[in-house]
Amino acid sequence: MSKQGVSNAAPESRDSLLKRFIAATEIDTRMLGMVAALFAVWCAFDIYSGILRPNTGLFGGAFLTPRNLWTLLVQTSSIAVMSTGMVLIIVMRHIDLSIGSMLSLVAVAGAVLQVFILGPSIGVGHPVIWIAAILACLALGTFIGALNGFLTAYAQIPAFIVTLGGLIAYSGVAFLLAKGVTVAPMDKTFKIIGGGVPASWLGPFWSWALAIVVCVLIFLGIVGGRRQRQRFGFKLRPVWGEATLIAIGSAAVLGATAVLTSYPWPFGLIKQYAEENNIPIPAGVENPDGDAICMVGEKVVRCTEGLIYYTGFAVPVLIALGVGVVMTFIATRTRFGRYVYAIGGNPEAADLAGIDTKKMTVKVFALMGFLVGISAVIASARLDAATNALGQLNELFVIAAAVIGGTSLAGGIGTIYGAILGALMMQSIQSGMALLNLPAAFQNIVVGTVLVFAVYVDQFYRRRVK
Repeated sequence: MSKQGVSNAAPESRDSLLKRFIAATEIDTRMLGMVAALFAVWCAFDIYSGILRPNTGLFGGAFLTPRNLWTLLVQTSSIAVMSTGMVLIIVMRHIDLSIGSMLSLVAVAGAVLQVFILGPSIGVGHPVIWIAAILACLALGTFIGALNGFLTAYAQIPAFIVTLGGLIAYSGVAFLLAKGVTVAPMDKTFKIIGGGVPASWLGPFWSWALAIVVCVLIFLGIVGGRRQRQRFGFKLRPVWGEATLIAIGSAAVLGATAVLTSYPWPFGLIKQYAEENNIPIPAGVENPDGDAICMVGEKVVRCTEGLIYYTGFAVPVLIALGVGVVMTFIATRTRFGRYVYAIGGNPEAADLAGIDTKKMTVKVFALMGFLVGISAVIASARLDAATNALGQLNELFVIAAAVIGGTSLAGGIGTIYGAILGALMMQSIQSGMALLNLPAAFQNIVVGTVLVFAVYVDQFYRRRVK
């Protein structure tokens, strides 16, 4: 009997320890599950790609390599930016199906402004061009979003119908505006926002400097939060719990920085940079592993000294992170954010409490349009072109990212950081399947299945909470 008592006590003790840890740190358990699922997906793709074509990844595969992870983050940026706005849309019990077509229209409008209007009139490369293009994209996106919100709030047309019509109409307007052709190339400075040129990479020094600043801000934020709790008499987290949060946050920042700063420039860019700046390419030794950055005669080799540059953080990734921080502040620390969640939780009660739900609807949709403008700038700058198909199916990935991140389609529940993790999950699945050379049709099947499963998990979670 004593042995049975010991065996039963051990799991209970471990379970109690985990509960105490979660209670002390106040970590969102759903976020922990998402992080674990994301890491599991990464490991699965890396192991399977290693079986198919061995490389130099963590498990011998091609997925968990600095190059692929750096590319993954850059590709996620556009979807992540829009997913932060979709959270507030869904929290208010609405939906926006038009964001993909809206992105295409905004991107094409910005490209036409650069290539066909400003370029010929004031000269290619003029500093006004990229500034005007960005402002035009942001303004047009905000206007279209506000129009969606106006029709939903004041014309009393369901958001599903309004944005479904927008999905069809905005794509058609983009086609007419672009005259059915690809509009390119973008302004040289404008392209920096897309992360596809060396000027948009911070490099190791500034990446590590930024990482240290972020770690300091994490420390100051947690300490400041503790003081605020003391000031208002709220329950305090244990000191060890807050120290754990600081350690986890700092480790995540420093680990990401270490990975991103270990990805060297592609050889072609190094060679081009060296030729443009009259830098001699040093001698090297042949590298059979294929990690090549220099050239000896006609052979691509590893450099033995001197000429090697590392990427670090890219501008679109910084933009996405910055948008995430600002949107989190708006959603959790402002009256606007509290009103959004109040309306989503109970629209009738919010209306009776004096909240102008119609005006809030217009504002939220306008904010969504503004974020689409940012994503349109990132997407067109990264591709150095814009077409009417640029945002095709983006609405699927954005909605899926928000739902996978814990945003309830019933309204009232959702987090910004969850949506960003959801965007990373969606892009990881798509990138991993592309890495394995799976057919595009199969990729769409998997993405659709993941979306349905995410909604099922949301419904299951809500039933358990009730």
